[in-house]
Order: sequence, then C-alpha cells, then structure tokens
Amino acid sequence: MSGWVRKSLVTGVLVVGLIAAGVGLYLFQPWKLWTDEKVDEALPGAAAPEKSDGPTEAGTPGDSAGSGKAEKPAGPVTLASGEFITHEHETTGRAKVVELQDGSLVLRLQDLNTSNGPDLKVWITDAKVKPGTAGWHVFDDGAHLSLGGLKGNKGSQNYTLPAGADLDEYSSVTIWCDRFDVSFGAAELSRA
Repeated sequence: MSGWVRKSLVTGVLVVGLIAAGVGLYLFQPWKLWTDEKVDEALPGAAAPEKSDGPTEAGTPGDSAGSGKAEKPAGPVTLASGEFITHEHETTGRAKVVELQDGSLVLRLQDLNTSNGPDLKVWITDAKVKPGTAGWHVFDDGAHLSLGGLKGNKGSQNYTLPAGADLDEYSSVTIWCDRFDVSFGAAELSRA
C-alpha cells in the first residue's frame, strides 16, 4: 500500500471518528451528568395574608359567618399532589397542582432532585404511573400536555397549566427526556 493511500485512509478514519464523536456529544450531552441547574421560584401569590387588628367587613376579626358568604381562600389552594418516583434516573420531590387566587392553575415541582439531561420536558399526562422499568416509556402513549423545558434539575419551580386543563383527564406528571423518549421520574396526582 502506497504512502498516499495509507495517509488518505487514516485521514478518512479520523474524520469519520470526529464526526461520530461530535454527534455523540450532541445527542448525549454527557457533561450534564456532572452539572446541576438549581431553580428556586416562589409560588405566585403565596405571600402571607396581612393580619388585621380591627374589625373586618364580616364583623369581628376571624368571624366569617357575619357576611353569610363563603370566602375565597386568601392564597393559593392545592388541588392535587403526589410524590415523584424514580424511573430512568433517581428522582425525588413533590408535584402539586395549585389554583391561584385569579383562578389560574400552576404545576409546582417542590424540592425536585433529579439528574440533568438533554431535552428534558415537564409533562402532565393521562398515563398511570408505574414503578420500575415498566413505567419508563408509558407517558407518550396517550394524551399529554408539555408545559415546557425543565427549568432546573434541582429546586422548586412553577409551570403554568393551559386554561381548560382537566385534572380528571391529566392525572400524572413526568420529567420526560424528549431526546430518548424516557421518563426520568413521575408523580401520580391525587386530588386534595
């Protein structure tokens, strides 16, 4: 084999190897295994109600029977919640669907702790949460709503649910890796 052919062959193998390495790095993003993105958002409208020392419109302080009307709670109300279980990657924390004072719904991921990864999304779905490997791939089989990209793999964060999202239809939450079609972890939502 001549020197020119050998040099061309080695160059070709190196180019193919570099392209394969570049594609692998793009798809797997291995550096994310060693990096964390922490997000700590406050729940919208969760400020403590101001206390009043004097009489209220309903009568005396703390007397809700004076007006004869049922008062709307002063802050956010939890409608459904559940604990995360581990699927592809160890995942802990709590998912809560919260109704804000203005009637809008927010999915709150509280104290989330999971692995970072490529193309992670937050979905609410109609799938039943199954433990172990049986639950890794069920969430894209039925109805789901993507609430957007995961803001951080650690901490507490909020995702606005679209108007009309029916909690009787969407009964679970998953941290979904769109790149590899697998759940990192999921939570079954139980009504409060």
